[in-house]
Amino acid sequence: MSAAPVWSVDPRSGKPREQVAVEATAEEVDRAVRAAHSVRDALADRTARAAFLRTAAELLEESGPHIIEAADAETALGPARLTGELARTAAQLRAFAEVVDEGAYLDIHIDHEDGSRTPPWPDLRRYKIPLGAVAVYAASNFPLAFSVPGGDTASALAAGCPVVVKAHPGHPATSELCASVLRRAAARTGLPEDVVTLVHGFDAGVELVRHPLVSAAGFTGSVRGGRALFDAAAARPAPIPFHGELGSLNPVVVTAAAAAERSEQIGAGLGASMTLGVGQFCTKPGFVLAPSGDAGDRLVKALTGTVSDTGSGVMLDHRMRDAFLAGVRERAALPDVEAPVTPGAGSEHTVSAGFLTVPAALLTAEGPHDALLEECFGPVTVIARYDSEDEVTAVLSRLPGNLTATLQTATGGDDPEAAALLTALTPLAGRILVNGWPTGVAVAPAQHHGGPYPATTSPSTSVGATAIERWLRPVTYQSTPDPLLPPELREANPLDLPRRVDGRRA
Repeated sequence: MSAAPVWSVDPRSGKPREQVAVEATAEEVDRAVRAAHSVRDALADRTARAAFLRTAAELLEESGPHIIEAADAETALGPARLTGELARTAAQLRAFAEVVDEGAYLDIHIDHEDGSRTPPWPDLRRYKIPLGAVAVYAASNFPLAFSVPGGDTASALAAGCPVVVKAHPGHPATSELCASVLRRAAARTGLPEDVVTLVHGFDAGVELVRHPLVSAAGFTGSVRGGRALFDAAAARPAPIPFHGELGSLNPVVVTAAAAAERSEQIGAGLGASMTLGVGQFCTKPGFVLAPSGDAGDRLVKALTGTVSDTGSGVMLDHRMRDAFLAGVRERAALPDVEAPVTPGAGSEHTVSAGFLTVPAALLTAEGPHDALLEECFGPVTVIARYDSEDEVTAVLSRLPGNLTATLQTATGGDDPEAAALLTALTPLAGRILVNGWPTGVAVAPAQHHGGPYPATTSPSTSVGATAIERWLRPVTYQSTPDPLLPPELREANPLDLPRRVDGRRA
């Protein structure tokens, strides 16, 4: 039986463009993992790793026009959006090269022998080492920044882990192009090309997470798919870390004072954020608690105008389009749910943005409206109109974990609800925003892109410098003669690395 073909499909027409590859068999997945595992020692040289990441960024930029053309043909995200995403992807690679150069991620601690302690201390030296080969599952909505050359891959390589990427079926040609760039960058810097390998196919993804030589996995996608892989990773004879980003509602709370102060501005900002990228950002504000009354009405009116003026758009593929339309129909049919702007089909291949409203009182306890508290991927949000702060806190107590949570409060600082609501929002998400919108995730050292389940399956971040920590584990050497120690832990600090010695920063 021949392997199934992998086709690149045009989401603007639903028609196949070209056959890109074939789905990997179990034997081919085994070869890819073993190839990656066999070259892990080549990544031990920090200088070579940093050079590789910088070269990868350069080659991505050089190949930019070709990559953007392919990605647009497969995702319909548009050249402007993809140009920005390519720049972000290159910046991520360079940022992790700087992390490698600095060396603080090694988290070196040295405690000298001290017999005066109770109990006595032996000589202890601790740092972090790479886990081994990492499986990365590419995302649909970011064909560059969260896919083959994206943050999971960049951070794993920075940690010294070779990567096997499972390409997303929504952009296989883009995946092949980006993988070839990374492999060329490896060769150009004297590393084996197999520090990055690529496989296609659903079954290949399952085989990958089960492979005994895969030491960890990173995933961005649906709750259903991510949970299945998470369970498979946990069910292995030797379970492995599975860092999955699965889904997020990204709630927003608008205080009464904020609505009274700038309802039109908030409504317009919400409309721009929830329709960005045809509503396909993982940080889309999908649920909003807004006050009843005149100020809340003005917010809804402004949102109506912004969303009505937003043209229809093409989603990443027709499967997602169908799921969006079905999800909207299910939610709009619930009792007491209204649609000031009805989201739905724009044409045979597009969707139109819209939003739903519902009394918040219907969401304070379990009931038929619970679907409104679940993510609907696409250009739709839910506005729950509340009559009291008690209703707000009751609804918030029922929300699942999220990537983000946003508080829109009075800008003058005179908002009696703000402090308590910020406290209520903090347990719900990994990033808390005040008077902003969650779409857009800065690649910065202090960034956290993660949150309580189902937003992510671990407390780690997939964006920012600390994303490297997912692919490392600590090891301590006790009473080890200096010549036998790794260079990073030797007394003279020959690599000039940041570290803490006897509890103090050296």
